[in-house]
Parts: sequence; C-alpha cells; structure tokens
Amino acid sequence: MQFLIYLIVYPFLWSISKLPFGLLYIISDGFYILIYHIIGYRKKVVNNNLRLVFPDKTDQEIALIRKKFYKHLCDMFLEMAKTMSISKKEMEKRFKIINPEEFKRLEGLNKSIILIFGHYASWEWSIVLQNHINFKGLAVYKKLANPHFDKLVRDIRSKFNTTLISTKETTSIINHNESEGIKSITGFLSDQSPRLSKDVYWGNFMGIDVPCFTGAERLAKKLDLSTAYLKVTKVKRGFYEAEIITLAEDSKTYKNYELTDLFLKEVEKQIYKAPEYYFWTHKRWKHKKD
Repeated sequence: MQFLIYLIVYPFLWSISKLPFGLLYIISDGFYILIYHIIGYRKKVVNNNLRLVFPDKTDQEIALIRKKFYKHLCDMFLEMAKTMSISKKEMEKRFKIINPEEFKRLEGLNKSIILIFGHYASWEWSIVLQNHINFKGLAVYKKLANPHFDKLVRDIRSKFNTTLISTKETTSIINHNESEGIKSITGFLSDQSPRLSKDVYWGNFMGIDVPCFTGAERLAKKLDLSTAYLKVTKVKRGFYEAEIITLAEDSKTYKNYELTDLFLKEVEKQIYKAPEYYFWTHKRWKHKKD
C-alpha cells in the first residue's frame, strides 16, 4: 500500500517540479482556496496558536495573519516539489546567503559548526548552503514511516550534496567525524515540541513556558563546537535571503540552556516582525506551563 501511494503521488510531484514558477504560483493560489476555504486544514490549531501568542491582537488582525500564513504554506509546499528539478543557478538566485564570509570565518576557527534553524520562511531551500561551505554538510531529519517517501525526501534534500542523517544516528555520526578529524556543519531544526520527560528543559518562547529540544546545544558544548543560527527571511514570493548569526564560537563556555534560549529569541524576533511566515500548523505549544 505504501508503494502504491508513492506511485500515485510521485508523478504529480514531478510534474509540478517541471512547471515554470509563474504557473506554479497560480496552482498555489488554487491550493490555498482548497486548503484554507474548503478543507480548513488544521485551522483550529493555527487559530489556537495565534490566539495564544498574540492575545492582544484583534480578530481582524489574527484573520489576516492566518490567511497570509496559509498562502505561504501552499507556496512552500510547491517550492519543495520544485526542488526536485530546480537547477543550482536558479536555486542560488532565489535563496541568497547574504553573509557567506561568516561561514568562512567560522570554518577558520577549525571547529565543526552546529547550525540551528527555526520553522520559519523556507528551511527546505537551505540545502543550497552546501555550495558556500568547505566543511562537510549534514542535516538532521526525522525519518518518514513510508520508506519510499523517505528516500524521496533524502534525494531532494541531498540535491546539492548535503548528507541527511536521522535523529537517531546524529550523535554517533558527529562523534565519529570528530574522532576522524572530519569537520562538519550540521543543521538542526530545533523549535519543535519534544516529548515530555522529567528532565526536559522548559524555556520561554513567545511569552509561554514550553519544553525545548536541547540536543544541538548539548552536542555543541560536549564537543566544543561553534554554534550559529540561520536567519531566513522571505523577500517576496519565491525569493529568500539567509543570514548566518553566530551565537557562540566557544559553546562549552556558555551556561546550560543559554544557547537554546539565544536561539529561541532569534526565532521570536522574526515571528514578531512577520508572523505569517512561521509554521503555525505545528503544535508547538501543545505542552505548556499554566
């Protein structure tokens, strides 16, 4: 059954990927009507999230953010499909690194780098980063249940020679690389909601105390790696810019959870400035302290 679903969906995605961007966004507008106005995909989750973090906004302001978000969500989904066939030249035109010299400076410290992302703007197109670094590029991802779609995701995200590693193998691979003297830049999406446990770290995100992933910070401190944040902003439809913001050159000198808090504050600043580009369908605040 999993393979059958893949056989049905894959030709559609491939066909989408071959379309010119103008037509792609016309289709995205149609998807928006279907997903937002007809299906109402996760509207309750989005509303609850927006109400929770923006209690002072009016109904009209919340509705405007919600509509803009769903339009961006549809764009991002089709852009992900477009990645299947996009050229390197086109990708670099649409996803620009505005300070690549910061990567060079951090690489000059001769330390591997932990690069933390948020679910903001376009994290999918960040795969173009490999074209701007000398270190080995790694990206941590959660393995999909369907092995055929899992391979497809790995193929898409490895298009420009970034190596995908699953969450379960991250620590062992980075430890192995360090022992072999292989310097790497490892990307973590770290603003998800982790499973609750007695030793989970509760940080403040958008004014609410929530459990936080700290795996990226723990690795950086344990192995004495540099830590940076990739700030991705949407310039206009189909065009993004990314800035490397160094959080710590010597991560081990920071207090526990300090780097995680710095990361969350960077994401917050982007959300407050343009909230429509955050991933509001994600249940980030499903666990929270009263």
